[in-house]
Amino acid sequence: MESTPSGSIIFSTVGRPQYGFDIFSVDIHSSPTHEVRLTDGTSVNFNGQFIDDLQSIVFVSERNASAQLYLTRVSSSSDPPQKLTSAPTSLFHDRPVIHEDCLYFVSAHQPPSSLYISWPAVYFSLQGKDIVTRLTPLDVVDYSPSVSHSGNYIAVASYGSKPWGGEFHELHTQIVVFPVSDPSKRTVLADRGGWPTWARDDSIYFHRQSDDGWWSIYQVDFPISEESEPPRRVTPPGLHAFTPAAFHDSSKIAVATHRRDRGPYRHIEIFDMETGNFHPVTELLNPETHHYNPFVSPGSMFLGYHRFRGEGDKTVIPNLESIRSPVKSVKLLRINGNFPAVSPDGNLVAYNPGLEDANGGVKIMKWDGSKRWTLIKGQIAFHNSWCPADKNVIFTSLGGIFQASHIPVQVARLTFDASNLDMENVEVKILTKGETGNNGFPACSPDGKLVVFRSGRSGNKNLYVMDAEKGEYEMIRQLTEGDWTDTMPCWSPDGEWIAFSSNMHDPTNAVTFGIYMVRPDGSDLRRVHVEGSSEVAMERINHVCFSPDGHWLVFTANMGGVTAEPVSLPNQFQPYGDIFIARVDGTGLTRLTCDAYENGTPTWHSHQPLSLNNNSNVELDGEPLKGLFVDPLWMT
Repeated sequence: MESTPSGSIIFSTVGRPQYGFDIFSVDIHSSPTHEVRLTDGTSVNFNGQFIDDLQSIVFVSERNASAQLYLTRVSSSSDPPQKLTSAPTSLFHDRPVIHEDCLYFVSAHQPPSSLYISWPAVYFSLQGKDIVTRLTPLDVVDYSPSVSHSGNYIAVASYGSKPWGGEFHELHTQIVVFPVSDPSKRTVLADRGGWPTWARDDSIYFHRQSDDGWWSIYQVDFPISEESEPPRRVTPPGLHAFTPAAFHDSSKIAVATHRRDRGPYRHIEIFDMETGNFHPVTELLNPETHHYNPFVSPGSMFLGYHRFRGEGDKTVIPNLESIRSPVKSVKLLRINGNFPAVSPDGNLVAYNPGLEDANGGVKIMKWDGSKRWTLIKGQIAFHNSWCPADKNVIFTSLGGIFQASHIPVQVARLTFDASNLDMENVEVKILTKGETGNNGFPACSPDGKLVVFRSGRSGNKNLYVMDAEKGEYEMIRQLTEGDWTDTMPCWSPDGEWIAFSSNMHDPTNAVTFGIYMVRPDGSDLRRVHVEGSSEVAMERINHVCFSPDGHWLVFTANMGGVTAEPVSLPNQFQPYGDIFIARVDGTGLTRLTCDAYENGTPTWHSHQPLSLNNNSNVELDGEPLKGLFVDPLWMT
């Protein structure tokens, strides 16, 4: 009988647990000294648009375990937000706009015909109707729609029908316009640009990274004619300006800015087209908070944006959060941490709370996320493996995660009493020798006798196997050998195979990884070719883990492309990391997560928690929101 994937997959997401976004507004016509919060502090609320000048908004919220669309009217602010008809099977929605009862939005409703083509496309639906219509042609990728003032045209940042090229700073999108009445008539206004916004019906602003390195706002006329000028740069060099929102008379633009001389924060400013001057808004209100993606009311009375709602809010980050899964038999759980590992009895989860010294170490939580304990702290630790034969033993890596092969990183065996979880009762035993360089990513064999790990002791990062109790002081042997990188190994439940990530197929490419499998004795080395992945040079597959029955693999991959313009988000190291599963022979590829975040470090267990309360303001256990995220690291 063919195996059906089942159980629970726990994974981490870069930055996302800290977001705590709400949508705020300020009155443009008065001195902007007071904010009004337009959303209710539940989950994450972002990328809003005004419906009217009464501050009614349509926005994106993740309160129901995936990004869905909601409507809040100021006249009924005490009522819960209204969930809007969109694409019901889609895990991702973005950039909603309502114009005369028509809802326009981005969705990942329909997968493309090939891997490495991104999923976002523009759809629309009539309010009160269940019919959803795709406006973007099949296998064409459109981001960031903007509806003209008349409602006759839509501008998008389009990636076209080409496969994703691998970039994740500035996407190579075009500014494209099409009439709502005939979406097939598409006109390219600019060969580079994103996040379009209409100024009347005859001009569009958008952002792009200029040749001098500064993100700037540009303007282009519509329609295109022989007399049309090329796109004109609007904002000057010396600061980054992006995600524009035009005032209705096009005299001003609200933009997000990043100024090097004013600290690391992203703020909303108003740029006056006539004077060429910037007028600060959010810096006057919250100077040490990031603000994102401004939008302006139809009559230019109000300016909106989203930001971290603030540490004074009572909401805490749940230790585990349910995420909507496209496979009913597989439950998805996001952990507030990294590298989860489940105890043999399924009652506990070990993880790393952070990958930096200040927040490093190893913690343990109950399977339902209701309580936590600290095993070690005050030092960097990453990647945990629970001994399958002993609930009192965890293996971990001590040292920096992104280090060269010669930098000391050690594999440690943590022994403790699982019935009395206390730092004072933890024995830390180093299993690798100090002079051997970078040793990490340990994984324990099912019988608890061996540990496979990655080591840079030869000058290359290859796999080794050592004794699980006494380490290399008792026994060590090399499992793979070559001038490439083998990393993140894991054992099959029956102990017959070790799966891992490697670039041995192209050692010159330091970021392209595929799935490999090998016997514990080093024989039968083979690559797992994922079904449908013809662009093998594009594959970046990491964090491979077996399913409990050994018939499936879960991993992080870039095969879904990019789901939103990266510059519109807080930092994501690789905003294309999604969780996929496939059978061990590479067939049955299924995408499990579809969002704009970097997801990774999954682990798969047969146990499913009975319930998790994701949205309550009172959690049994969890950390307070602190908004600990930064602007993209590549924006300097």
